[in-house]
Amino acid sequence: MKQTSFGKAAVFVACLAAGLGAQAARAQTADIAAIVNGQVITNQDVENRARLLALSSGMQVTPDVLGRLKPQVTQQLIDQTLQMQEIAKRNVVVPQSDIGTAIDHIEQGNHLPPGGLRMRMQAAGISFATLVAQIRTEIGWQDVLHQVLGPNLQPTKGDIEAEKTALQAQIGTTQYHLAQIFVPVTDPSMDATAKKFADAVIEQLHKGAPFPVVAAQFSQAPNALEGGDLGFLPLSQLDPNVAATVQGMPTGAISNPIRVPGGYNIVQMLGTHKVGSSMQTTLSIKQVFAPYPPITNGQVGPEQAAVITKLVAAARKAQGCADMDALNASFGNVHPTDPGPVDLASVTPPAFQQVLANLPIGKVSQPLVAQDGVTEVMVCARNTAPAALPSDDQIANVIIERRVELESQQLLDDLRHQSIITRP
Repeated sequence: MKQTSFGKAAVFVACLAAGLGAQAARAQTADIAAIVNGQVITNQDVENRARLLALSSGMQVTPDVLGRLKPQVTQQLIDQTLQMQEIAKRNVVVPQSDIGTAIDHIEQGNHLPPGGLRMRMQAAGISFATLVAQIRTEIGWQDVLHQVLGPNLQPTKGDIEAEKTALQAQIGTTQYHLAQIFVPVTDPSMDATAKKFADAVIEQLHKGAPFPVVAAQFSQAPNALEGGDLGFLPLSQLDPNVAATVQGMPTGAISNPIRVPGGYNIVQMLGTHKVGSSMQTTLSIKQVFAPYPPITNGQVGPEQAAVITKLVAAARKAQGCADMDALNASFGNVHPTDPGPVDLASVTPPAFQQVLANLPIGKVSQPLVAQDGVTEVMVCARNTAPAALPSDDQIANVIIERRVELESQQLLDDLRHQSIITRP
């Protein structure tokens, strides 16, 4: 498969260094879809990216589908090119381990084994390097946003107390667990095109394409890599058009395109709960973590297999939670044996949550394989009680995520207005 623009980071840097002369030379050999601050996006780049999006969401790669995708993909490439330029300008470096963790989360969220995402993409004829480059841009952009926000990112004690007061006022009200795919409209003349693009995405979702996979590829919201999951939100925190729509949606339903400021939202209803009436299961657990060299190419090798086998054999001898402390110490106490009280509802990925929900007390779990090591867990106690308000740390994280999302929209708008973007 021909290399997409996301797989050309080194070329882009070289072109920026060389100036417009190199770009002009490139333009002579390919049709130009757009130029962003002198950096060329070719029609070939757009078609390759459109093919990636079509294949990854289960669309048949037909000329009609590609034609519907191309206008929106061009805008995506423009925005992501602006993001890459800002990442380079600020000298942001994304660690390979962060990319590996993001890939792990995508695999776990879609019930794929380690390396399963790579194999699925290869079977579809898609370069895995394209996804890696896309993830690098997403993570790097988050680092840029944290730099821009600086000290203003962290909420004050007063911010947290104000949020608590607002939460107290919501007791008895309904909250909605939603996932979103956001399709931006950066130019009013592109509204109809964006709407058609959103309709095409919804068509594939109705045919069974997994929402988290489609969100990771199509959504332009900051939480795209998390499958678009917004968590539980009250109606007061939703756009009025979204709020009006979700109140009538059953669990599992997918909305039609909803016009919101800046674009269209596609929303999936994941569930609802009434604040203050739901039950919360808190677990006391013990864990043993055995590190090994990072998994490469998504495959467990002999070194990792040896560590997994050693841990499984040792864990079989554990008769109760008291034995887990010594076992974890024998593997170096890399992670604490007792992580503290665990809210079952907050455990991710869903597969791990299911393991803890069904694991008998005093029994060791199956090995949980990750990029850098393997874990076995034992549930020591379960306590179910009416759910309390979120902790201060959880509230702070919500405030931070909200600030990052707002800054992302503002900064990208500023970059668009400050840049020279042409579409021949």
